[in-house]
Amino acid sequence: MSSDPSRSVSKFDDEDYPAFTMGRAAEMVGVAQPFLRSLEEAGLIVPERSSGGHRRYSRRQLRKAERARRLVDQGTPVSAACRIISLEDQLAEYTDEDPSDGQAEDSSA
Repeated sequence: MSSDPSRSVSKFDDEDYPAFTMGRAAEMVGVAQPFLRSLEEAGLIVPERSSGGHRRYSRRQLRKAERARRLVDQGTPVSAACRIISLEDQLAEYTDEDPSDGQAEDSSA
């Protein structure tokens, strides 16, 4: 246990802290565990590994997995969904948009 309480509190706010096991991650995203492995194989998310070799997922990774699940649910192949999300994330870096909200800004409104 860490003696620095501010360090442990920051883990709660850290989007990249690998806090979730594969089983819990799959449950949160609403998928089977092989779906998460397929996202890893496609290179969309690369979970950390515990000292025992178990996958650990961050909240940021789970949001990407959820985005992929929505695309796959609409009939997009996993590999294409992963590529779409990667491209959306690259575009968001240049436009300061949040790709996880699933909506582009509408300038006609």
